[in-house]
Amino acid sequence: MDTEAQQHMERDRSPRPSEAGTSSVPAGSEQNSDTERPEGRSRFAWVGRAAESVPGGRYTLAVLICLLFLTLFSNFVMQPFQIPSSSMERSLRIGDRVLVNKLAYRFGSEPRRGDVVVFDGTGYFGNADYIKRVVGVGGDRVVCCDQEGRLEVNGRSVDESSFLYPGDSPSSVPFDVVVPEGRLFLLGDHRGDSSDSRDHLGSPGGGMIPLDAVIGRADWIAWPADHWTRLHRPDAYGRVPAAGGAHG
Repeated sequence: MDTEAQQHMERDRSPRPSEAGTSSVPAGSEQNSDTERPEGRSRFAWVGRAAESVPGGRYTLAVLICLLFLTLFSNFVMQPFQIPSSSMERSLRIGDRVLVNKLAYRFGSEPRRGDVVVFDGTGYFGNADYIKRVVGVGGDRVVCCDQEGRLEVNGRSVDESSFLYPGDSPSSVPFDVVVPEGRLFLLGDHRGDSSDSRDHLGSPGGGMIPLDAVIGRADWIAWPADHWTRLHRPDAYGRVPAAGGAHG
């Protein structure tokens, strides 16, 4: 058989169009990607349909999604709170806006002495949200004042000079309390202009706020811009021993 005849027979053995249609197509080939494109586009078809169903189209839809995100973020993660009074000066001024970390105590952690917290005062302070500093936690004995006029927690004097309002004493009202488990004893930094646990010792709960009334911990001053700063727990409370006598 001559070479030309052999080549002709080999060409005849190539699959006919009907047979070629049944052959497998390598992954990643142009044919395969073409069949996937309509599927890929259909995944986002709901965006177009949703945009068509609201006035303003995609712009309105984007605004609604942003508002939903901000609502969820504010309700579950970080909530702004405006300072309504001078009770936390000098740390926080009237009109300051702080960011309240609502996850700070959600996973087993509890407020610590020195934390600035926002809480619901309904039934304890009044029907509103308040912001104060945690001075005593469950089991603590809080006394005012020691022989040098300082606050005393579990027998240890606390130097509050770094955050107490200039000219204020730790308290003009003497007290000696033991904080029940699951509750907090809270004071404002401007003791001369703060209605806090001292003023509600005879009220239901004895001026002590339950842990489940705490909304979150104030972590940042976000506004005004020139007052932007992070709120830190004062070192003075780190030297206070735990109620049982061990240092915490």
